[in-house]
Amino acid sequence: MKTFTVDNLKVAAYNETSSMGEAAANFVHQKLQEALQEKDAANMILATGSSQFSFLEALQKKDIDWQKITVFHLDEYIGISEEHPASFRKYLKERILNAVAPKKVYYLEGDANDLDKVMEDYAAELRAHPIDIACIGIGENGHIAFNDPPIADFNDPKLVKIADLDDACRNQQLGEGWFPTFDDVPKQALSLTIPAIMSCKTISCVVPDERKSDAVRNTLYNEVSTSCPATILRTHSDTTLFLDQNSASKI
Repeated sequence: MKTFTVDNLKVAAYNETSSMGEAAANFVHQKLQEALQEKDAANMILATGSSQFSFLEALQKKDIDWQKITVFHLDEYIGISEEHPASFRKYLKERILNAVAPKKVYYLEGDANDLDKVMEDYAAELRAHPIDIACIGIGENGHIAFNDPPIADFNDPKLVKIADLDDACRNQQLGEGWFPTFDDVPKQALSLTIPAIMSCKTISCVVPDERKSDAVRNTLYNEVSTSCPATILRTHSDTTLFLDQNSASKI
């Protein structure tokens, strides 16, 4: 393991992806325990994608009182049902939430008829449940949630928005195997905004794989700007970036 800090951002790089996932799960477990000790309840955000596999596998093995945990998720494609193989609601249910049964889960319903109401209601619940820890990743284009470089806004007035997905983001979703062709990848998604993420008390950012190595390097060493949205994490007061040997290969 190698640890260092860039601005406010703590970085921990591990030789194995499994070790990275275990370390991130331990970190999140600790933060949840601290919240439960303080107020007997905790609120968290969970991300999806293949980058989160090892972390979620380790997290559900931790001794957590899930009946005191309220869960939100980060984003969802517009126009696909929760039964679609690429649905993030389906992903979270199958990979962790069905097994741990939290107190409450708030889902972004990207296939709803009234998306404005979905976003309004979701933002209201976020305001009512200040987030203790957000568990996120970084995209190959440097996005956090679906805040791709062309639409990322560090001062976004909203907590939830409709995000136009750039081609780099859509190609990543194709490359991860969620869709059969590029044309099948949706062009829009519901996404938490950057201010919504940055308002969380703690952020755990799990980023394995060599294909993320450029994004990791840019996150740590480029100027803080929306050309690499994840650079904003360097300004947060309590964020840890968890890497494996491959994603850390260019730093």
